[in-house]
Amino acid sequence: MINVAILGYGTVGSGVFEVLNENKESISRRAGQELHVKYVLDLRDFPGQPVEKVLVHDYEQIVSDPEVDIVVEVMGGVEPAYTFVKKALLAGKNVCTSNKALVAKHGRELMDIAKEKSINFLFEASCGGGIPIIRVINSSLTGDEIDEVTGILNGTTNYMLYKMSTEGCEFDTVLKEAQQKGYAEADPTADVEGYDACRKIAILSSLAYERYFDFEDIYTEGITKITPEDMEYAAKLGRTIKLLGTSRRLADGTCYAMVAPFMLGQNSPLYSVNDVFNAVFVHGNMLGDAMFYGSGAGKLPTASAVVGDIVDAAKHLHVNIVTNWNSTPAVLKPLDEVTGRFFVRIKKEAAEEAKKVFGDVEIISLGQLPQECAFITDEMTQGAFEEKLAQIGDQVLAKIRVKD
Repeated sequence: MINVAILGYGTVGSGVFEVLNENKESISRRAGQELHVKYVLDLRDFPGQPVEKVLVHDYEQIVSDPEVDIVVEVMGGVEPAYTFVKKALLAGKNVCTSNKALVAKHGRELMDIAKEKSINFLFEASCGGGIPIIRVINSSLTGDEIDEVTGILNGTTNYMLYKMSTEGCEFDTVLKEAQQKGYAEADPTADVEGYDACRKIAILSSLAYERYFDFEDIYTEGITKITPEDMEYAAKLGRTIKLLGTSRRLADGTCYAMVAPFMLGQNSPLYSVNDVFNAVFVHGNMLGDAMFYGSGAGKLPTASAVVGDIVDAAKHLHVNIVTNWNSTPAVLKPLDEVTGRFFVRIKKEAAEEAKKVFGDVEIISLGQLPQECAFITDEMTQGAFEEKLAQIGDQVLAKIRVKD
């Protein structure tokens, strides 16, 4: 029998407890041994609930118990999660987590400890919720050289942009609705400013390119400036706006990574990923294009991914599973040197000036917005784009990156 301890009995923690009990027989069969939840750590009490029988309030009771083989960290946040996880690994216990903030900030160190101890630090649920993308990159695509990872990595912002697109809602209106439905936190900053997606693309890129991406070095732009007017232009162009985490490995060995809103064309596999769903697009030199789609958050989808890691840990209790994560820092190309196309909204009177500056661009007008117009640039570096944009100055109303 393998004993498991769950740290945190919130949304994901209660989901893990439920999955392990509901599917106990099939999970134990796949793990090769019976999996038993010996402890659940939480500050609260849950009188009358099944978890009450295994509930503890003192972490030391867990970390000092030699019978605990696997610790599941689903508390969220960096502390005390980092302290608890590090202690568990040093005590020789395997750890499974859904905590992207922890993995993005301390993943290198925690994986090194696990390797030294011949145990595992697993984090499938930290990126994409129920989508098994980390296992795919780490195991299934090891025959490929991956050169692009692009994803809709945050269900909250995807839901909000979808609502703005289909119903013409203002940002503040759709944010309140997302909060009422439980899709957005009371403090939505991590979602709407792109920080959540940034941590996820840092983790995925570190695995895909075998170079360490520090999330603090990744350019990050949220969705707070997106307006219904932007959505109207996107619709006229047959496009939609999505918040993407994207990275590429370039031919010269450098990489780039960013999080930002993009205006996507209908040929993009991510164009039709709507509502709270997530998707990750991967390009490999042998595989070509592949996309992985599913529930990016939620109690049971995330819990399912965590339990998948628990089973993996159970199969490899004292054998470290080799990962693609490398401690060598990625060499990031300066953002000014990264090429792309850009959608620009300007005041109507600046249309001729825009043509002089950007070349013979096609001016797009909307009858319901008579005081302005827009255009899409040719491919250029971001540095060149910003220089040209400065020549139009205060005539610029909005700018969004374009991806076909």
